Amino acid sequence: MSKSHKDSPLLQVKDLHVYFDTIEGTAKVLNGVFLTIKKSEAVSLVGETGCGKSVTAKTIIGLLPVPPARIVKGEVLFEGKNLLKMNEDELWKIRGRKISMIFQNPMTALNPIFTVGAQLKDVVKWAGKRKVGLREYFRGGTEEKEIEEKILKMLEQVRLPSDVIDKYPSQLSGGMRQRVLIAMALINNPELVIADEPGTALDVTIQDQILNLLKERIQSMKISVLYITHNLGVARELSQRIYVMYAGNVIETAPTKKLFKSPSHPYTIGLLEAVPKLTGEMEKGIPGRVPDYKNPPTGCRFHPRCNFAMPICKKKFPEPVEIETEHWICCHLFK
Repeated sequence: MSKSHKDSPLLQVKDLHVYFDTIEGTAKVLNGVFLTIKKSEAVSLVGETGCGKSVTAKTIIGLLPVPPARIVKGEVLFEGKNLLKMNEDELWKIRGRKISMIFQNPMTALNPIFTVGAQLKDVVKWAGKRKVGLREYFRGGTEEKEIEEKILKMLEQVRLPSDVIDKYPSQLSGGMRQRVLIAMALINNPELVIADEPGTALDVTIQDQILNLLKERIQSMKISVLYITHNLGVARELSQRIYVMYAGNVIETAPTKKLFKSPSHPYTIGLLEAVPKLTGEMEKGIPGRVPDYKNPPTGCRFHPRCNFAMPICKKKFPEPVEIETEHWICCHLFK
């Protein structure tokens, strides 16, 4: 699918297969994921809960728990270098500096025993360093004032008062904690931010404020971003291109306007038809559920739920086809 992008990509995920070894058997979660993000581009990866979105994100940034997970096949190229071939020291130099992540639950992402200021200071001071000695950690320096100024400037940019520095996460509202996570992700001016369902734990009005703030900051800093979301409305609002994932496969990708105007894969069409309408019309939904990864369907993994399934769909996964400029689809209906 990446062949259509003429610009040099910042990130390329190529034919990524990730399995999880469990007591009950091997779960074949990612089944050949392809994904490309260009510089200063906002991309969304959408799909049902359990389709492999977060596993893809954690594989990219190197936070996949190994074991039980194991990367069976594929590449994750960042600025042309394969992140999957790097050792921990090399990954630490990239993680938090060039690539950062915004997690969906701020209460588990923030340390409850340290103030917001202390945590932001650590992000600035120790980014890229895997190990820090106690002497080095507690030693002050001439850069302390500069770090504090940088933190205060970032808090202002995410619309948080300066006194947040001295507060603990438990003293903040959910929206304020999410803003702290955004500040942590952006404070070192990364080139790529992965936002995993940001704001999902918040009520709708606060979530909207958080997403608008995130979009505004990323656009002003010209950062590339990968949004992980199950919400097509969020994807439509925030991204320039959308990748639709089903059961460990990207099955359709297109520029956002094009995807909403002419969705082509039966699963994408089903997702859009399942979105609640303002008219009160009953949404159709998609029958069935995401398959068991320990015993996934052969061929196209969507065929048990597809109204257009053909015999070949059970035998062979369809190769991606470009049906119009930058609009790719994996479906035997388009062969």
